[in-house]
Amino acid sequence: DHLCELLPRLHPRYYSISSSPKVHPTCVHVTAVIVHYETPTKRTVKGVATNCFQELYTKHHALGHGQHNKEENGCDIAGRFPIYIRKSTFRLPFKFQTPIIMIGPGTGLAPFRGFIQERHYFKTQGKPIGETILYYGCRNHAEDYLYRDELKYFVDEKVLELYVAFSRDQEEKIYVTHLLKKHGEKIWKLIKDQNASLYVCGDAKNMARDVHSILIDISQTYGEMTPERASAFVKELTQKGRYSQDVWS
Repeated sequence: DHLCELLPRLHPRYYSISSSPKVHPTCVHVTAVIVHYETPTKRTVKGVATNCFQELYTKHHALGHGQHNKEENGCDIAGRFPIYIRKSTFRLPFKFQTPIIMIGPGTGLAPFRGFIQERHYFKTQGKPIGETILYYGCRNHAEDYLYRDELKYFVDEKVLELYVAFSRDQEEKIYVTHLLKKHGEKIWKLIKDQNASLYVCGDAKNMARDVHSILIDISQTYGEMTPERASAFVKELTQKGRYSQDVWS
């Protein structure tokens, strides 16, 4: 007991909500990587939070939804966690008609799943929605293509325009940044002529930094701007709330 008193509290884990309250009003969905790896000394290391979530989820489904069975020691198998929702500026534009460009490799897809669900909801309510474009990246089509069937459904429903980069399915690696460069003119027209909003979610160190540089390059090439003016233009998009980032290191 004394040892437990000396140990510091675990830091809170921050996750993006990956569902729309319009579609799932009584719960929130989270998309996360189950951390599990082996050290050079052959010791297995597991992520504390994600593996705890997985264990509880597995037990919950083994018992059946909605049941509150108790273990012999009286502990609730379903488990309880203190969860707090923080207000965020990373949200859809107020107008349904505003085009959005979402860029999120891997679990960076998380908030965009909620965005797409919400746009689909409003479309079913007869609301006109703007172009909804997702640039998503993963390693392999067969192994880590998150929400593949759901994304296909939204494409078939003509809610989503989807571009996927698979980095390991072919000899030459392809990332979302390659697709952004390829579609530079289209992206520029959406930003400049239709006031599109851009969203980036994922790794801050590499991906988000590269996307930022590409946006500056696109502004230079298709907006015929100097490097200084292009950089200022992208900064203005951020200040106006039209270029938002939800990134981590």
